[in-house]
Amino acid sequence: MPQYMYQLKIPKPRVAVLIGRNGETKKQIEEATHARLSIDSKEGDVTLTAEDGLDLYSAREVVQSIGRGFNPNVARLLLKGDYVFEKLDLSEHAATKNHFIRLKGRIIGSGGKCRRLIEELTGCHLSIYGKTIGIIGEPESVSAARKAIGLLIKGSMHSTVYRWLEKKGKQIRERQMSG
Repeated sequence: MPQYMYQLKIPKPRVAVLIGRNGETKKQIEEATHARLSIDSKEGDVTLTAEDGLDLYSAREVVQSIGRGFNPNVARLLLKGDYVFEKLDLSEHAATKNHFIRLKGRIIGSGGKCRRLIEELTGCHLSIYGKTIGIIGEPESVSAARKAIGLLIKGSMHSTVYRWLEKKGKQIRERQMSG
């Protein structure tokens, strides 16, 4: 049987989260994906191996999302066939450090209100970690969350984005109920 391999790096502070208490999270990922995780705790290097390419891909998505700040329970949603993970790099939109901080603040909102509303109205999970924003959810919902974040980055007023999201969320829910 051919062996597939993939290497990636996650931030050092996230290594302990990936391993979990007594190796529990690592073990759960390995059991669910049939992939083997080899973790270098000092460097944050993770080597994934699997006999099946799809298992390797699933393991990679879960490991990457944990590396981008997601709780392992949320990251494991990706093991369901109808969930996707998308990563947006905020540094691509910010010319200066102050601009970057301002953009991050717009997306998080006062007391986390904006982030919470995006999550509630789309049914997605967001993680704002380092220079990236991670989104986990069903494809149509992730697309709506990405567009809302894009509007905020371009400077749209929060109220305009919330109204758009409410309308979009309602359309998504109606399609899910009828489908």
